[in-house]
Order: sequence, then structure tokens, then C-alpha cells
Amino acid sequence: MISMWVSVIVMLVAFVNGARNEEDMEPCAKVQTSSSVVPLGSTVTATCVIRDGCPLLIGQAVHIEWLLGNRLFPGSPVANESGRVSEVVIPSFNHTREFLSCCVQGSPVGGVEIRAGYPPEAPQNISCQTNLTTPNTLTCSWDPGQRETHLHTQYTLHTQIRDSNENFTYELLAGVQRYIIPRSGFVLFSDMEIYVKAVNELGEATSAPITLEPVSAAKFDRPTILKFQASPKSYSCLKLSWSLSQHQAWMCDQLNLEVQLKTGDSSQWSAPPILVSRIRPTRSVDQCRLLHGTQYLARIRVRYQQSPWSEWSNPQSGVTLEKAPTGRLDSWMKVSVDHVHKQLNVHLFWKPSKQFRANGQNVSYFVSERKPPGEIGKVCSTKGNHCTFQIPGRVRKVYLSAVNAAGKSPPTEVRIYQPKARAVISDVLVVPLANGSLLVEWRLLASLSLTGFVVEWRPLLKTDLSFTQFEITDGNQTRLVITGSFEPYKPYGISVYPRFRDGIGLPQTVNAYSKQKAPSMVPTLQMKKSWQSHIELTWDEIPLDQRNGIIQNYRVFYCDKEGPTNVVTADPKERRVLLKGLHTVSLYEAFMMVSTFGGSRNGSKIHFEIEPFDAVAVVTIVTVSGVGLSLLVIITVITFFSNQQRLKRRFWPAVPDPANSSIKRWTSESTQDSHLDWDNEAPNPMYLSHLSFLDLPVKLSKEDDDVWLSSAEDTSDLGESICGSPFIPGYSTGSNSDSVPYATVVFSSPSNSPTPKDPRVYLRSESTQPLLETEESFSPKCYQNMETEVSQSEQCFFGPSHDCVPEKGTDACIVWNDFPFLRALNDTQDD
Repeated sequence: MISMWVSVIVMLVAFVNGARNEEDMEPCAKVQTSSSVVPLGSTVTATCVIRDGCPLLIGQAVHIEWLLGNRLFPGSPVANESGRVSEVVIPSFNHTREFLSCCVQGSPVGGVEIRAGYPPEAPQNISCQTNLTTPNTLTCSWDPGQRETHLHTQYTLHTQIRDSNENFTYELLAGVQRYIIPRSGFVLFSDMEIYVKAVNELGEATSAPITLEPVSAAKFDRPTILKFQASPKSYSCLKLSWSLSQHQAWMCDQLNLEVQLKTGDSSQWSAPPILVSRIRPTRSVDQCRLLHGTQYLARIRVRYQQSPWSEWSNPQSGVTLEKAPTGRLDSWMKVSVDHVHKQLNVHLFWKPSKQFRANGQNVSYFVSERKPPGEIGKVCSTKGNHCTFQIPGRVRKVYLSAVNAAGKSPPTEVRIYQPKARAVISDVLVVPLANGSLLVEWRLLASLSLTGFVVEWRPLLKTDLSFTQFEITDGNQTRLVITGSFEPYKPYGISVYPRFRDGIGLPQTVNAYSKQKAPSMVPTLQMKKSWQSHIELTWDEIPLDQRNGIIQNYRVFYCDKEGPTNVVTADPKERRVLLKGLHTVSLYEAFMMVSTFGGSRNGSKIHFEIEPFDAVAVVTIVTVSGVGLSLLVIITVITFFSNQQRLKRRFWPAVPDPANSSIKRWTSESTQDSHLDWDNEAPNPMYLSHLSFLDLPVKLSKEDDDVWLSSAEDTSDLGESICGSPFIPGYSTGSNSDSVPYATVVFSSPSNSPTPKDPRVYLRSESTQPLLETEESFSPKCYQNMETEVSQSEQCFFGPSHDCVPEKGTDACIVWNDFPFLRALNDTQDD
């Protein structure tokens, strides 16, 4: 567009400047070039000649310049031309189309348009295809080349029929690289030569010619399979009959045929296809070496010699003749023991091995305790891939067979292995692979008597056992790639069982996904408990079908209006978090994020606040305190009543009542009961070792309230031995004496007690009643009260004793069994 306006302006200026009068119509300058069309990037030379009568040069010096587009080029004057001729050389013309102007005194006085491009390349890749439907045509196409010419290029298609020596030329429209030759321009079964020619202003080019027979360039319509059925003479063959389309049924020459087959349960066609050469449409094709009793699908395509292949025909199915199944089945058994009924509960799974052939359509399987033939001992019959049954505990093997309409397969022996409580597998790891399969790895703890492993997997969202699959590996293998139709985002349970010579060990089971993404839902946070400064939040478990992966963690985000956002991460197994350090005056906002290996999802927000007075906490504290106090009181009361006698005897020693007592009771029963040991329930016996008498006045004055204190000098002999101290004269039951004799009883410590500083202990009775009454005076016999350091053989105690030493002149030792004091009085009286 710019070059067009420049040329218009040059023409107008030249017209104005060069034609000032009607008689002078010639331009002031004439521009000449070697060619107006040049190769792109080549050198361009131009010459500008100024006319003598040009009005612009009257009275002025000549100064010529060149303008290429908007770029100025200095000109070179030509010798001997008086400065009226200028020449310019453009070393590289890089414009596809541009205007070159000659300027005098800054004004253009003439110019020329120059175009640049490339000569055409020879057309390549000529191909032709014949259409045998009505109307018959021959379509040819080619490739003009990779380089753009930037110039108008004319293409023509040339054909020559060899048998008739006819030539045809077809001109093509600009930019068109294909042409349809009508039926009159070719003969189906005659060779013809075809080439393409390209011409532009810089040159021409011709493609290499091709020679073809139009019928060999024909693409046939898709053929039709008429029949695909079993051959009556062969169990493993299917006979295929076919035909061409109605428009091409006239074709009787030999064709090439390709056949593809697949079984009815397969999704992939056989590769490469089966080629059948030089066959007529009226002949059938036999496909042999097929499986017995198996449904096959077939499709075909045709071509003539090297013509393009037709489209594939619609598939047709056929079934080969049946015969009895062959090969063995791979099996896997899980056993549990019923000790009550002495039976085994068996889950048996099987699958075809690489050598197994069903050889039939309706195949069923049966399990028996005894080896076939016959139906004896049959425990299971099914058309599936698993069976559950019970057998007696003594059975050690069962037999698995496949059956179809033609017969039974040889039985597969399946040994029954008892379950063993042996755990030799750990750290089972499942890694998804790019092709949708899973890599299972495990670690072996011990290999004693290990024969192999069983890797079992099943979809967790389907409870039908028919979806269970397994693979058996060797004992030295600790990894396995399992393949199958693993659905993305669906959980699978994968178990690895160890196999021993005598049983099956404990498995290790993990959940796995072939592909993971964020969970489909997030559970709602619920407030379970709250305290003065913290709160416990819980939530329900995400359903298995909504997880879309293995839950890695739960994160709870919470914050108040003014504070920062805090995050607490919870263990996936606990489903609870405890938020601490909360303020009672703030309103908090919280939400939860659930994450898997495939992504994360945020849940809905909740709002909560901590109450300033937590009634639940107060009630709890009061209740606990009350219960604790009540238990303490109950224990104290029980302890008090259970130890009442011991406490009473410890803090309030019992003093016998002289009016209702005797010396015997003082020395044996009462003393033992009164002085029980604090830490030992055994009685602490007390021993009477000394007896003396006191004279106390009957009537006491106020000044003599305490006889023991006022008569200290008169009782200096207290505690002395009664030897040489007769009873007080005048003592009798009927006397009216002013004093009453009292007795002082002295007890010694037990032999295992520490020696007291004062060996004498005085006890007194405040009773005014006499202890003993007698009409006759007597003098008791003397028995010396020895110190504790004296030998036990020299002591005589009141009470039973076998250690008394008889006195001189007597025949027997004195033993006071019941009342020693009375016995002494009695002995004195006798004397």
C-alpha cells in the first residue's frame, strides 16, 4: 500500500513538473533496470536519464538521488553525460515488491516497480487414487515444495496413456494442488504416465513422472463377511466367506486380503493381520490353529496389487468346535479350623494357567475330595472363579476340574495347608506405576522353610469374592508388578501371604490406589468438650468411597478476629484435636483441611467461643472433691472402729477394780488384755514380782488429801521385800482401827523388755474396801524380789512358773497357781 501511494505521488509530481504546458507531455526522467523481476536477495542495477528540456533543471545544477521505498541511496554520475545520467547499485534486494524512484532537487521525477521471489521447485509426492464407484474418477495430488516463491506460479497436470498414445493437459487454479481427472481421461487397465509442471517469471520445474494402472490405484469399498462358522472337518478352524460391495462386484481379478481375529472376551485385535494373497471374492478363507470351543470375531479388508487398503469390514463372530478342557488351573486356598465340629472352612480361588484351554463356551468347575472320574465326594460346583465349602479335618487334598459339553479336564490336585501363626513379612509397600499397574514390595524377616508368597488383591468397595485376584511367586522374590483393570481413585486391599512347606503364614495387608486425588468431602467439625481455655473438636470418619486416596492428615485452622491463624495437625486414626490457649472473650473461626497424596480439600467453617464460667468444670471439681472426702471419712471411721480396743488400751490403761478382781486376774487375763502391743496383736504378759502393805488412815483431813505426798517419809519402806515385815498388828475384819492395810503390787517387765532404771513399780488402789479378810494373823513367807539382771532360776513370780528353786528344808518348790498371796497366808497359818 505504501509503495502504491509513492508511485502515485511520483506520477503526479512528474506530471506537474514535466508537463507545464500542453505541448510538453514527456516526463523529466526515464528509469531503466536490468529486470523488473529479480531473485530475492540478488543485486539490482538501475539508471536514471534526465531529459534536456526538463523544467526542474533550468538555471540549476543537477543533483540526482535514489529512493527505494523510504530509504535514500546516493547515485553515481555517468562520465561524459554532463551530470544528467545517474546509476545506482542495490547490493541485496530483500523486498518481494518495492518502487525505485529517481529524485532531482529532492523531488521524484521517475521510477520503476521491482518484484522479487524464487523460481518454482519441482512438485513432489505425486499420488493418484481411483474411485470405482459411480462416477469413476482418478484424483491426483502433489506437494508444491517447501519454499514459497512469492510470485504467481502456474501448475499444470500432464497425463499420457501408453496404449492409445493420448496426451492430456489440465491447468490448475492458483493455490490448488490436486485435480480430479474424469473417466474419459484414463483407462482402468492401461498404464498411464502422470507428471506436474510449475512455471513462474523466474523459471519452471517439472516433477518426476509416475506410471500407474488406474485400477491398481483404486481404493475398494469396505467388503462384507457373509459367513464365519466352524469347519465340519476340523476342530480348530473357522471358514470365512466374503464379497465386495455392489458397485465393485464386477471385479473378478485376484485381490489381496487381510484378516484380523480376536476372542470374544478380548479387546485387542491380532497383530499383525493374517495376509491372504491372490484370492478371488468367490472363494472362502479358512482360519485354523484356533482354540477349541472359543468364540472369535473376524474382520477383513482388500486391495488390488499395491492399491490402498479398503476400510475394515464390520466384525462377524464364529465359534470353533468344543472338546474337553486341557491344562491345569492355578489355585490359592485360605483355610480356617472349626475345632468344635472338627472341620475345615475353605475358600478356594483359581484361574487359568498359561497352559490351560477351556475348549468350550459353557465351562463350569467342580471340587471333590476324591480323584475323578465320578461324582463321589463332590463338595463344590460353580461357573465362577472361587468356591467356599467345609470338609472334615482329616482331608489333606482336594481335586479341581473344569467341565464343558465335550468332557472334563484332568484334575488339578490342590493340597490343603493349615494356617500357621508365623509372621515373616513386614513393611509392605505399594507404588503406582505410569501404566496403571501397581508395584508391590515387601521385606522378609526370616526364610526358614519358606517356599514362596501369594499376593492377593481385591477392590474394597466390592464385596463379591469373584473380584479377588492373586499371583503366586517364588520364595526368593520380594517384589511383584500386578496388572489389571485398576480404577483410579478406588481403594484396593493388597495382602502378601508367606507359604511354608507345612502351611500358610500370617499375611501383611495394606490399602493402595492406582491414582489419588483430593477427597470428595470433608467431615464437619463438632465440639465435644470445652474447658476454661481449651476446647476439643471431633469429626466423623470419611466414607471409604469418598476418600479418593489414603488420608495423610487432618489439619484444623483456627483464629479469632485479631490474632494470627493457628494450625493443629491431627493423627488420621484419632480424629480429634485439642485447641489450647484460647481466650474467653473472643469469637473463634475454624475449618478443617483433609489431605491425600493427590490433593487437599477444605471443609466448611464453624464458629465457637469459650464461656467465662464453665459450669461443667465446677460441677466436676465439686463432685470429685465430695467423693474423695466421703471416702476419707468412711475409711477413717472403719479404721477407728476396727482398732477401738487397741486405741483405748493404748491411751487409757486399764486399772483393775479391787472390789471385783483377784490377784490372778491382775497377773494374767486382765493384764494381758490391758497391755497389748501397738504393732503386734500378740498379748504382752505382765509379771507380779513384789507385794507389800501400807497403813492408811481411814479418816483423812483436808490437810492430808494426798496420803502419798504427805507420808513420803513414813512410806520409805514401800517396795521393800516383805521379808521381816509382819502384817500390821490389830488388823482384823472387826477392828475399828483408823487405818486399813493396802497392798502394793509390783510388776516386772518381760524378759525381752529393756531394763528400767527403777526396777520397782508401785500401783495403788483408791478403794476403801479391804482386799483380804482373815481372823488370824499370819506372817507370809519371804520371797525375794530379784533384779532383772539376776538369773531366771532365782526369781519367783506370782503366777505359774516352772523355774522356782525349792527352799532349803522343803521337799517341793512353791508354785502359786491361782492366788499366790492367799496361798502364802494359808501356808503361814498352817505353820
